[in-house]
Amino acid sequence: MPASPTPKSPRAGSLREVGCALGFEVVEPALLAFQIAIATTAGAVLEEQLTCTGPDGSALPIREITDELGGRTHLVTAPRGPLLLGYSASATAADAAGDGRGARYDTPGHDMPGLDEIVALRQSRYCQSDALVGFAATEFPGTVGAPPDVVALAVASWVFERLTYALGSSGPLDTALDTLHSGVGVCRDFAHLTITLCRALGVPARLAAVYAPGLSPMDFHAVVEVRTASGWLALDPSRLAPRPTLVRIATGRDAADTAFATTLRGDVELVTSRVFASSDGDLPADDHVRAVQIG
Repeated sequence: MPASPTPKSPRAGSLREVGCALGFEVVEPALLAFQIAIATTAGAVLEEQLTCTGPDGSALPIREITDELGGRTHLVTAPRGPLLLGYSASATAADAAGDGRGARYDTPGHDMPGLDEIVALRQSRYCQSDALVGFAATEFPGTVGAPPDVVALAVASWVFERLTYALGSSGPLDTALDTLHSGVGVCRDFAHLTITLCRALGVPARLAAVYAPGLSPMDFHAVVEVRTASGWLALDPSRLAPRPTLVRIATGRDAADTAFATTLRGDVELVTSRVFASSDGDLPADDHVRAVQIG
């Protein structure tokens, strides 16, 4: 990021093919919220299909809600029995020139943060930044007074070097503090610890749930966005997929805001899950240093 202050956008017109197939067993009638569709900011959608079928194979009604950051939540009321959810989309990459929201607090004449920056500075369910203020100050003394992108890159690099990536190494209730203590985690744990340390150092940070062409093994992926003078820049502290091909699904304070499936009432078990994401042509090289924004 410091080596390239101008954000880099995904290649114009690059085609993304993404989607998932999820199977559930509804133990008790339920109201479910899904965040699996690509965000409205993620590019021009060429084709898209979302289906939800109940126990008898009939289609269930789906209601869509869109948030202020372009995330799309789909609500489904499900009866007892098997529930199948399928999603697929083809889209061209967005020209990620930055959303422009929020005052550029480090630009002369703009010393007041926007609401999105204030929210991205608050501690949250999985990112207790207030508990790591002292640790962050001690661990990153050289970042005092540095621009937000420099601070964030130092933090993301530190997390990449300190943590070990291991599938199944953490649970759904593990926080950034748990990850710091254990030294191991999956992509959401890498993201949570990076977000927590950035906030502790005064840098607004948030989580983006994405489809990630090139990710192996394939799954939903979690990355970090930090607010800088150039807009919201993306970091992947796990370094598992090239950032220029990422396709945004949802954006929030942490994984609690971006869960792909949430049971609002009832009792539901996830039985099967398959995620796919691809990009035309060769995957781009990513040094995880230059500035990258996602749509």
